[in-house]
Amino acid sequence: MKQPISGYHKDGGESHWVAQLACGHNQHVRHDPPWVNRPWVVTVEGRQSMLGGVKLDCRKCDDDAPADVRPESPEGPQSPDQARVSR
Repeated sequence: MKQPISGYHKDGGESHWVAQLACGHNQHVRHDPPWVNRPWVVTVEGRQSMLGGVKLDCRKCDDDAPADVRPESPEGPQSPDQARVSR
């Protein structure tokens, strides 16, 4: 089932970006060419441009899985203002 991206956080292990979907599930979004080509993941502006508009295929919804756990405070800059403050 296609679900829009509602936010992001970084995973605890490899510091990869994880999209938070509107359905309550999480999904890794990596830019790892040539296998996965998502250059928008690597910049704050790119991630912001995908909020709400892009829908990712959520297999957890297809499986009726419960919502995922999300961090209370997402890691990493979520907006250009936060990127300037965190540098």
